[in-house]
Amino acid sequence: MRLKLSKRGDYVVRSAIALATGYDAPAPKKLRQISVEMGVPRTFVSQIMGDLVAAGIATSFFGANGGYRLTRPPAEITLLEVVEAGEGPLESDTCVLGDEPCHWESVCPLHETWSAATAAMRSELAATTLATLAERDLAIQAGTYHVVGHRKADSSVVDVTDVIVVERSVADVLERLDAGVAWLTPHLEAARADGEEILVRVGPGNQGWLAKTVAVHLGGPIPGEGVTVVPLTWEATGPSGLFPRLEGQLRLREIEAARTEIAFAGRYRPPLGRAGQALDDVVLARVARATIRSLLRRVADALEV
Repeated sequence: MRLKLSKRGDYVVRSAIALATGYDAPAPKKLRQISVEMGVPRTFVSQIMGDLVAAGIATSFFGANGGYRLTRPPAEITLLEVVEAGEGPLESDTCVLGDEPCHWESVCPLHETWSAATAAMRSELAATTLATLAERDLAIQAGTYHVVGHRKADSSVVDVTDVIVVERSVADVLERLDAGVAWLTPHLEAARADGEEILVRVGPGNQGWLAKTVAVHLGGPIPGEGVTVVPLTWEATGPSGLFPRLEGQLRLREIEAARTEIAFAGRYRPPLGRAGQALDDVVLARVARATIRSLLRRVADALEV
């Protein structure tokens, strides 16, 4: 038996952590921010936040400066509350072994042990607050939090890097990127289609299963010594909800006058196959490389027009 959260419970916890890390921010968190920060599908994030609001953990604000906030400080909200907002009560009112045999009508041999195990899990979740999870999240991002033996369940994510050179200055490239994502979205959609075409030929899937891009996010440029970094995140969704996601950085470096190297480094998660099956490692790497190569090639063509 694998003890893990359902996908909905996973997204509820992720969203609660996003609200906890932004608790002291001057403005509420918007749906798109939560989606980008925590990898919650854009098409599901409003439902997930609805679960947190219904549980009394979050509240919503309307208007131009609207969004979501926690109803209480993170230190006053337990992980048990958050998990049950997504999963429902963790205590069962039915027998874990079912109704048979007949001489177990009132109680079963497993009742006391199972009840004790359930109570221990509830106690541990109740002893952990959102403030603790937010602190861990920040430490993980900083690379200072390590747990021996921990392995992410999703092994389909692949690290990917690629580089192109464009005949434009860094300033020109940044100006185009700063114009927004409207011009970039069609190139991301085309690049995603190029990569997923491989899945139609050699992997699980068919044309009706492929996704459509629904969210693109470009972060503000981060200047550094000889290089400017632009965070890039996009995700797609489709009928199955098994969406591809790309998260990484564009690193801009001027190699000579009016000539810029654009390097991408990040993580790409292709969509899963039918019934959520994982991709073969060879197909996975091929899809990731094809998608990023297609994206950078199309971006270069657009920048040099």
